[in-house]
Amino acid sequence: MTASAPHIPVLLRPLLEAVAPVSGVWLDGTFGAGGYSRGLLAAGADTVIGVDRDPLAFEMAAPWRGAYGDRLVLVEGTFSELDTYAAEVAPGGLDGVVLDLGVSSMQLDRAERGFSFMKDGPLDMRMSQDGVSAADIVNHAGEGEIADILYHYGEERASRRIARAIAEARKTAPFETTRQLVQVIERCLPRPKPGQSHPATRSFQALRIAVNDEFGQLAAGLEAAERALKPGGRLAVVTFHSLEDRVVKRFFQERSGRRGGGSRYAPAQASEAPAFDLLTRKPVGPDERELAENPRSRSALLRVAVRTDTPAGSADRAALGLPAPALSEYHPPVTGRAR
Repeated sequence: MTASAPHIPVLLRPLLEAVAPVSGVWLDGTFGAGGYSRGLLAAGADTVIGVDRDPLAFEMAAPWRGAYGDRLVLVEGTFSELDTYAAEVAPGGLDGVVLDLGVSSMQLDRAERGFSFMKDGPLDMRMSQDGVSAADIVNHAGEGEIADILYHYGEERASRRIARAIAEARKTAPFETTRQLVQVIERCLPRPKPGQSHPATRSFQALRIAVNDEFGQLAAGLEAAERALKPGGRLAVVTFHSLEDRVVKRFFQERSGRRGGGSRYAPAQASEAPAFDLLTRKPVGPDERELAENPRSRSALLRVAVRTDTPAGSADRAALGLPAPALSEYHPPVTGRAR
């Protein structure tokens, strides 16, 4: 990493150790501030394809990306289509894929993006800066739908209470800012004790996931990585909450042939030849040094697997444990307030 790197991404050291030696063509499916891409290039990658749906990521990379010349290829898009981007640069297959899930530091730190409940700004949360915003959902979705989003995507036990309060508050005035939503949530929940998370943490997580279809993207992205990796290629995934980690864990279990045995009630199913071998039997978390350097890493977990020569298949979506709120086809009017 060079001294001018914008930030050091979480679990970079253990990730590079797990996938060593680094060479060939890698794809960073969540480019963000470029920390993983720069780390991979410094570790020996010939080329890194940096993919991000947020155009701000490439604006921020403009001052330094030229130093890497043709070794860094940037693509604006979603990692669910990473195999398409990889085919153009590495038709023989990728040597590795890195996915750092969730919201990036640069998004959290910018109040105008609306991701943070700690900063007042427009209630947006769109990674692509396009489409349905969080404000559109809280202003136009039904009370039951909001409750389902908060419960299934945020594991918020007070989801119905919060949804009811949102529906009542928007009768007076539409939600336009993060602070408006935070105040409603705070009135619904008790004041947190020392060491507990902010009352709005789960609700903001849930809305962000819904706005950006994060679980649909995750399942498709894992399958795309399987298609794009050459035999021996590495897939490294960093998650930040239990719902994400559960999906990644089950994907690796299923695609490595470790789905688990049967019982007399549910006989074991015949497994396909494994598409991955696990490199990390258990997830890797931050060490004390990393926790001291970056407190945001405290919930991060790393899982790594290596691609076999088995032809790519598809995961059993039902077996991945994807959160499944009972949502209607929701296409609210885009008001423009959160833009």
